[in-house]
Formats: sequence, structure tokens, C-alpha cells
Amino acid sequence: MSKHPLPVYDINNLKESRFSPKDFMADRFAHYLEEHKDLRFPHKHSFYHLVYFTGGSGSHSIDFVHFPVGLGQIYFMAPGQVHSWHFDRQPDGFIVNFSEQYLNDFLANPRYLQQFIFFGGIAQEQVIDIPESGRPQVTGLLETIVREGRSTAVLKDDLIRSALVQLFVLVSRYAGGDTAPATNNYNTVVLRNFQKLIDQHYKEKKLTKDYAAMLYITPNHLNALCKDVTGRSAGELIRDRILLEAKRLLVNARLSISQIAAELQFMDNSYFSKFFKKYVGVTPEVFRKEQVTK
Repeated sequence: MSKHPLPVYDINNLKESRFSPKDFMADRFAHYLEEHKDLRFPHKHSFYHLVYFTGGSGSHSIDFVHFPVGLGQIYFMAPGQVHSWHFDRQPDGFIVNFSEQYLNDFLANPRYLQQFIFFGGIAQEQVIDIPESGRPQVTGLLETIVREGRSTAVLKDDLIRSALVQLFVLVSRYAGGDTAPATNNYNTVVLRNFQKLIDQHYKEKKLTKDYAAMLYITPNHLNALCKDVTGRSAGELIRDRILLEAKRLLVNARLSISQIAAELQFMDNSYFSKFFKKYVGVTPEVFRKEQVTK
């Protein structure tokens, strides 16, 4: 494992074309990997990221959930997630990186991306297999995005953005059927607000009642709502977020277990280690070593 902190890349670290705006880049995947060999190691992005595979084999991980590479597979990542690759055979396909602002400059709805399940930050919902019948349309949209990203044509960014929106809508149909996402019903809105509060306060607030108070509902109501929408209790969602951040921090070889425990505001190193082992199945030390060998 690297002795440096877990790298966090922004688009300016990665882009090559002088024609690309600061918050967008797109490329053929094989060329992207050739230019950025270090990206096979665990790293974070400060931007939204997608890859569509048209060839190759191996595996990739999103927040420590591992997926085999498959022909016609597309995956999405939200900012801040930890990612790594391991390829057995040279992959190809397309890669697109963009900031939220890049789309917000084009769309009137600043929360447009929130309706797509694959941008929700849950790894198991971020990898979609595109059926063979849908692959030509996906490939065509991505070819347009890459081509326009390299051009100097008038209104190129508007064409890229419209192609991205078409891609998201098309993939969402394969991810969740033909039913429009319920973005505004009461349970979905409360759950989204709860998840945002968890992201902001998971270090200092670890009890359901704390979040229920901020949402002006009872803990029982919050639990019932979470189970109805996600199948998991509110306490489990809080715990999962703490464990995810613990895993992300453990990939950083510079931080000791004690430092991570303090960062996550556990009473002491021993309590943190017991908590982690209870729910992950191994100690923090063992988890860290396992990431070296993967």
C-alpha cells in the first residue's frame, strides 16, 4: 500500500485536451488508462464519473464493493467515493468525468441528478448491465460526447450536456424499469434529507433520535419510513455510513487506527475496533491488510 494519503483527483489533474472546459472530460477508456496508469490504485474523485465497458475483463470496486467487468456494463460514481481497478485483459470503452456545476449551467433544476438511483452513492445500485439491444444507442451517445469534447464547434458543451441527459434517462430505464422515479413523494424526500444529514453529522451524531429531531419527526416514524423505502432501519443507515468512512480512512496508510477512531469520534481505539469487527467481520488492521493484496 502507498505510504501517501489516499489520492483525491479533480478533473484538472486528469484532462488533457486544451479544448475541454475545466469541469468536463471524456475519452476512450483504453487511452485514458494508458495516460493515467496510477488510477488502478484506490483513489477518490471530486467529480461525477462513469465508465462503459465494450471490452476487457477483470474487476473494479466502488466503496469496497467488488464487481466483475462485463461487456455492456456501465457504472457510475458520485464525488467522494473510493474506487480501484484490476484488469486481466486490456479493457476498452468510454469514460466521462463531469462536475455537478457542468450540468447545472445547462439545466434549470439544480437537483436533476438526484432522481437517478445510480448517482445515489450506494455501490450496489451504481453498476448496470445494458442489454445487447440497447448498446448501440449507449455507444452512439458516448461517441458523441467524446467527439464533441475534443472539438471547438459552436455550442459543443450544450450538445455534450444534452447527450449526457439522454444517456442518464436511457440507463435509468435499464436500472429501474420504465417507471418514472418517485422524486417528490413524502417518503423519498424525507429519506433524501435524512441521508444528507447523515453525511453532514455521522461523526458526532450516531443515534436515530438525533436525526429524527432535526427532521421534526419521531424516531419510530423515521425507522418505519427507512424500512419502507430501503428495507433497512435508520440506525443501520447511520451505522453503514460510519463503517464506509472507516473503510475509506483505513485505505490511507498514513493514518493509524487510533487516529481514525479519533476522527470518527469514538471514545477510544478499543471501542472503534470492536464496533468495526462486529459489523465488518474483521478487525480494522486485518481489513487494511486485505486491501493491500486485492
